[in-house]
Amino acid sequence: MAPSRPLNAPLPPVRTPQLLGACLAGLAVVASVGVAPALAAPPSAAQLQALESALNSSSETALAGLLQAGPGLDPAQLENRRRLLRQQFPDARWQLSSGTQLRDGQPTVTLRVEGTRRQGGTTYRLEAEQLLALQSDGTRINGQTVLREKSLLRSGDKPVPVSLLIPDAVLTGQRYDVDVIFDEPLDGALAAGGIAAITPQQQASMASPSMELGALGGGGLFKIVQAPLSPGSQTWAVLLVHPDGIVSATKRVRVVADRKSLEP
Repeated sequence: MAPSRPLNAPLPPVRTPQLLGACLAGLAVVASVGVAPALAAPPSAAQLQALESALNSSSETALAGLLQAGPGLDPAQLENRRRLLRQQFPDARWQLSSGTQLRDGQPTVTLRVEGTRRQGGTTYRLEAEQLLALQSDGTRINGQTVLREKSLLRSGDKPVPVSLLIPDAVLTGQRYDVDVIFDEPLDGALAAGGIAAITPQQQASMASPSMELGALGGGGLFKIVQAPLSPGSQTWAVLLVHPDGIVSATKRVRVVADRKSLEP
């Protein structure tokens, strides 16, 4: 299929990710990519329950007494991003649950957020998830490491099902696939898509990158990219336009220097 005329098309009106990115984070912008220091204690069940309640509170200062600045955690930036997300998705709800343990036995926390917004007669549905290693001084959460992060924003009465085939972690300098596939056959339908890297500045401000769209002839978007030569992370934004709706996705990829760090 011949490519369509490129369009300078910004993502739909929101950036999720990093939802804790919008919320427990501010995070993904400055979080370290290693595992939290061994001397840091994980938060208690009571702290996690209080954090979930604060994230879902209508108060703009609900997190003030629960967080303290530390590695990977900027409370002021987190509050700002939470506020921006609630403005875009007034019914946004956060949920915290126990995640898988790390190799050293350290517990993790899975943070999920869902929300909807209505714009111009179109409903957008947001789903985002982070896997976090949190640190606490016993009173306040004072650090975090983002281990996995992705978000999905879809429009339409029947959201288009897609699969994100993007690794959670890669080695420095490695070439890897960034693929997003429609789960159902196109059956002749015309679809377009594009992909772009999100800069740390765009992450901090929850800004959407512009990208060129081209026609998709293989049931999805397929791209080979290269990881940077230094440890850190890359975050990708994908936009797919389908007759049944728009799909916007983001995925954070950890970039590590040795193979044993691929699985934290």
